[in-house]
Amino acid sequence: MRTTWTLPALLTVMAVWLGACSASDPGSDGAGDRVLADGKTFTLALPADPGNLDPHFTTTGVTVQLDMFLYDSLVSIDPEGKVETGLATSWEESTTEVTYTLRDGVTCSDGSPLTATDVAANITFVGKPENQSTRMGVFVPPGAVAEADEDAGTVRVMSKVPDAFLARSVGSLPIICGKGLEDRSSLEQGAAGTGMYELTDVVAGDHYTLTRRDDYAWGPGDFDPDQKGLPETVVVRVVPNESTVANLLQTGEVNAAQVLGPDRDRLVAAKLFQRDVVAPLGELLLNEQDGHPGADEDVRRALTQGLDLESVGNVLTSGEGRPPTSMVAPGQGPCTVDAASGALPAFDAEAASSALDAAGWEKGEDGIREKDGKRLSLTLYYSTSYGAPMQGGAELMQQMWHELGVDTELKGAADSEAGAVIIGGQGSWDATILPLGVTLPSQLVPYLTGPTPPNGTNFAGIDNADYAAHVATASTMAGAAGCDKWAEAEKALFEHVDVVLFVDSVQPFFGTGTSFELSQGNVQPASVRMYAG
Repeated sequence: MRTTWTLPALLTVMAVWLGACSASDPGSDGAGDRVLADGKTFTLALPADPGNLDPHFTTTGVTVQLDMFLYDSLVSIDPEGKVETGLATSWEESTTEVTYTLRDGVTCSDGSPLTATDVAANITFVGKPENQSTRMGVFVPPGAVAEADEDAGTVRVMSKVPDAFLARSVGSLPIICGKGLEDRSSLEQGAAGTGMYELTDVVAGDHYTLTRRDDYAWGPGDFDPDQKGLPETVVVRVVPNESTVANLLQTGEVNAAQVLGPDRDRLVAAKLFQRDVVAPLGELLLNEQDGHPGADEDVRRALTQGLDLESVGNVLTSGEGRPPTSMVAPGQGPCTVDAASGALPAFDAEAASSALDAAGWEKGEDGIREKDGKRLSLTLYYSTSYGAPMQGGAELMQQMWHELGVDTELKGAADSEAGAVIIGGQGSWDATILPLGVTLPSQLVPYLTGPTPPNGTNFAGIDNADYAAHVATASTMAGAAGCDKWAEAEKALFEHVDVVLFVDSVQPFFGTGTSFELSQGNVQPASVRMYAG
């Protein structure tokens, strides 16, 4: 997902990077009639270094992707976005409580058995606010606790607040084994999970080598550990330049990668194996905390009106974008209500200029607006992992705002840096293009309400009473029953210009010498197959 900074972009969200997956013509390097081959190496290119690998403290999509090879979760999400078994074989749920029955015989990468006590400790750790896990509120509700029954092989989760998607949310949390829980520092550049692979070599900024576990006999859904074509080794290479990635795909030095910019055209023409993700990309947020221009809703509205967002979206997506309908990736959750269409103020540079005049921001001699001796200046952060299209979109926004009388400084940053500055609150920013890649509307809540960093993850300092009220109602309604309320919550954000949602991207994953499926916008490790030749 590239999911994003988790969001992020960079959140898992997301990783979290998410969306509805659709098959393309597998071409000459697709499954076709080719012969499956064992013992091969699957090389996956990522655009940025994953950084801290602890799955309970990541905020970058590239880390989520790597961690999927190392950690399992209680439930899995199939390519159609449906919940299937994982470390749990069954579960019973309400909006405040869920009990998982664990699979027998699961072991950790060090050979020790996974216990119900370990699973419960994962959930309780993430649920404690004092631990400051970035997964709290995304997977585990704040204050939620879990208790284990070793004899029954079950884990019972109790949430203080209702969560409409409790079983799916908690069930998607990567589970760390006992050794890792005892020594969290060992997880920063290591792993202690039940995943199909164990981490055997790390060269930060260059590559990560993983080796398949001989004893791995479980997996998502009906996974067959004896399936032919499973790679013996996985090498995750850090390759920031998309043109280089495309070249490596065509020469077979890389087996899989996501390519979003102009180079994707030649990969499509070469008929490489392809799977697509439709995911939010054009999401602009303005810092609403005291001292920032975005604290004034009238200014946020004027800054939005001053942008030709259709043109910006075309640049971001190389003309391949789609109009968004929701902040949740299409096809990944139970809700299909269109909350976004027509929700934002239309492009009107003249009206935007008049609004800034009315708000007391007058143009100075150099054309930049001032108020009370302070210039109207913005620092706009964007992720460099999206390559030239993202930079081009940011530069177009800078130009449009300059014409409006706004001095804009652009800050391109790697996912890890941007995540630290924006989500972690470790730097100053005024605006960011930050796709919050999530699969459920409930996963957005901690990023759009509550305390700001470092005490919380409400990084933009949003205080929208209407959004909070609709969320409170929707959270008491299990599953799809609350979809209309979740849609109303999103609309409240758009109406107050707390989130400017303007384009979805179609993000292709390409493969050569391999086939695979996507889960939540990432390559699903259990689906990877290698071919002879």
